[in-house]
Amino acid sequence: MDQSFQESQMPRPDPLSRVPALLRRLAALTILLGGMALAAPGMAAEIEGQRFDETVQLASKDLQLNGVGMRTVFLIKAYAAGLYLPEKARNAAVVLGMGGAKRLQIRPLREVEADTFIKALNEGIHKNHSEAQISKLNSRLDQLSETLRTLGKAQKGDTINFDFAPESGTLITINGAAKGKPIPGEDFYQAVLRIFIGDQPVDRDLKRGLLGN
Repeated sequence: MDQSFQESQMPRPDPLSRVPALLRRLAALTILLGGMALAAPGMAAEIEGQRFDETVQLASKDLQLNGVGMRTVFLIKAYAAGLYLPEKARNAAVVLGMGGAKRLQIRPLREVEADTFIKALNEGIHKNHSEAQISKLNSRLDQLSETLRTLGKAQKGDTINFDFAPESGTLITINGAAKGKPIPGEDFYQAVLRIFIGDQPVDRDLKRGLLGN
């Protein structure tokens, strides 16, 4: 019998047999965990013990959880956040240009003074906008600051929502209770979102998380 034919009929060694057993086990575990994630769509997301519902209703519209992330400051875990949109988007420009209701939900992971929170938001606004843009936002930024000062202190586990409804504007709620009056203008809500997903985000890992990347 032809030798080349005999060799072709011989069983070929399993390529995985050359991989150390530990690596094979890790590969199998990775596949298993990946399958579990794909097999459970619609489940709520959780980060640092904070649970974010997969869907919420705002202005009579169902919103989907686009992504979640965490803000850290010098390795200190400051807050977890989730972004809710009419439909999922992975690009910041698409999110900023998207119409309809939206929600940015923030969950402090430690106690924070209202003035500290306000200062961080204002810095984020200024980093992502020109002076001309800021001048158009100033009076509404003052309204936002006044509203947030009613917090006094935010506690770990509080739920702070920045809700946008096209017919009314941006409403801040703390643990389900509305604070202040709605702040008008879709441009204002876009300005708030740019703090988190703009060109100069407050935290790049948080931006990636909110965009689901």
